[in-house]
Amino acid sequence: MQYEIKGTPLPVVICNVGAGESIYTEKGGMSWMTPNMQMSTNAGGSFGKAMSRMFSGESMFQNIYTAQGTPGQIAFASSFPGEILAMDVSQGAVIAQKSAFLAAEMSVNMSIHFQRKLGSGFFGGEGFIMQKFEGSGMVFLEIDGSVITYDLQAGQSMLVDTGYLAAMTEGVSIDIESVKGIGNKLFGGEGFFNTKVTGPGRVWLQTMPASAIAAAIDPFITTAK
Repeated sequence: MQYEIKGTPLPVVICNVGAGESIYTEKGGMSWMTPNMQMSTNAGGSFGKAMSRMFSGESMFQNIYTAQGTPGQIAFASSFPGEILAMDVSQGAVIAQKSAFLAAEMSVNMSIHFQRKLGSGFFGGEGFIMQKFEGSGMVFLEIDGSVITYDLQAGQSMLVDTGYLAAMTEGVSIDIESVKGIGNKLFGGEGFFNTKVTGPGRVWLQTMPASAIAAAIDPFITTAK
């Protein structure tokens, strides 16, 4: 499969697939395609896998598109201003925020990733459940805003505000760290906790989480009412 990512601030990934090749996406993820792309909808395996997708922020069902007879083309557009990350999971598993998934080759396995520490799940801002992608081939993820990448060495950490962690490699661990000082907690506007990511591994941070946009426009919506 060959692909090209175009457009800002609402990008689209255009995939050129060979005859007989398939790609899967979330429910309603297709934007446009050539007529020879045949769609089939299923639960993507067992009932357990379907439930795991639901808990990770996706639909229980997935759509599979296969090029019939000749090579085909299919496009998947982002649903929020930002970037589309193309990741080859052959290099190692990737953990992503809920609802990050856009599309993937059939050789990529999507499952849920549970936060191991209770504090991280309750206060880290990412929740207990994230999405995990492993196997081989390409997966395409939606990132809110622009993406900034950091390669963390073993023991090296970064403090991240709620919602700004988009994805990480499997070797990165997540914990929480309390904001120091009661005045900072109450009046600093950053909340009581930050997410702490520690290497070794790579982290992808996003500059415009959907939650931050919602909080920014909420006063105007309230005023309008």
